[in-house]
Amino acid sequence: MSKPRSNKDVRSLSEFRADVAGVVRQVQRRRRPVFLTQHGRGAAVLMDVAAYAELMAELELLRDVHQAEKELAAGRGVAHSKAKAKVLSRLRH
Repeated sequence: MSKPRSNKDVRSLSEFRADVAGVVRQVQRRRRPVFLTQHGRGAAVLMDVAAYAELMAELELLRDVHQAEKELAAGRGVAHSKAKAKVLSRLRH
């Protein structure tokens, strides 16, 4: 997720409450999250739904890669040639 780039990317909760619709429009238009603060500390992040979906898809892929790396390190990997042959055989049937 991107870091705040400007003052417009960081809002206090009181600013957010005063202009909820405007902040939501900003998030949708810029496709950058808005970081909400409470008493000067980070409280929440508001982001576009499509950007959230993309982030979750990336996270899922990274988790799969991490799991695959753990399996390879544990010796549970399959040689590329064997994996390719298995996939190709399934495609032919």
